Amino acid sequence: MYWQEEVNEQQFIVPEKVVDLVFQIDCATLPVDHAWVLLQEIRRALPWFGDAPSEGLHIIHGADSGNGWERPQAADDLLYLSRRVKLVLRLPSERVGQAQALTGEILKPGGHSVAVGKSKVRKLGMTNFLYSRYVAGPENVAEDEFIEWAVKELRALGLSFKKILCGKSCLLDTNHAPLETHSLLVANLSFEDAVTLQESGLGPHRSMGCGLFIPQKSF
Repeated sequence: MYWQEEVNEQQFIVPEKVVDLVFQIDCATLPVDHAWVLLQEIRRALPWFGDAPSEGLHIIHGADSGNGWERPQAADDLLYLSRRVKLVLRLPSERVGQAQALTGEILKPGGHSVAVGKSKVRKLGMTNFLYSRYVAGPENVAEDEFIEWAVKELRALGLSFKKILCGKSCLLDTNHAPLETHSLLVANLSFEDAVTLQESGLGPHRSMGCGLFIPQKSF
């Protein structure tokens, strides 16, 4: 007889092999497309950052809308940030102590001032739906080809999922050629697989915010 018990996800505990390190910041403005310049400033303070695949930078977004304000879209437009906005690094837990050296630094991405304050560790999300705003995969391909690539990469990680939705494309400045990315939603994951995807990410350029997944609450 073969008997497989249902997995009780209510008892699932998120491991802390990889975590998000959340810094308070004092920053009035940033360019919409700031990933490259912010990465250079972080590497000035933390030269090792981005060497490992599990080290990533969450691109700062601010509010999407509020009181009639719509988030600007053009790369050179400015984001006006509130004090609630944070700088978040995804890191292996053993790197947290070294990364906390960022506290007290004044970063100058694109000439804008980012004063970095105290930090706290945040566990990865316990969720069944994950979203990445920027995934760098094969460039100059149709949406179905991009999804085909994503499915292959996710299956290579051993993940089980029921839906993948590919969203809008976006070009990120790399100080060389623009980097083409797509947003991606992966739905109906187990908690364990969702953590695996958050730990592993998808595709290259994690240190520029690509391939980093966060919980999607509004699906």
